[in-house]
Amino acid sequence: QVQVVESGGGLVQAGGSLRLSCAASGRIFSINAMGWYRQAPGKQRELVATITSGESSHYADSAKGRFTISLDKWKNTVYLQMNSLNPADTAVYSCHVTSSDSLYEYDYWGQGTQVTVSS
Repeated sequence: QVQVVESGGGLVQAGGSLRLSCAASGRIFSINAMGWYRQAPGKQRELVATITSGESSHYADSAKGRFTISLDKWKNTVYLQMNSLNPADTAVYSCHVTSSDSLYEYDYWGQGTQVTVSS
């Protein structure tokens, strides 16, 4: 079994910061990448940022310059530092993990953590 657990969401005022964490544990093989997606009410889920095991990162345009993704490979944990938050960032943020063994690729999702930015 693989567990993907997010933490760090909450309520923050516009202009504030939050740091999200996501830890993957259990029978997980070589992690290829970890990332964050978000889904606001009435909208489709969208990519926020991803990072590979080689620490190559990719950001959505909306996150560039404000958010920073980082990876602790020893802990199988990914972080998302979010600064200069605004109400448009309000969403459920979910962690996504991709891994593989010699035969297959796998992907896992966390339950999500709510981020609410008040104006």
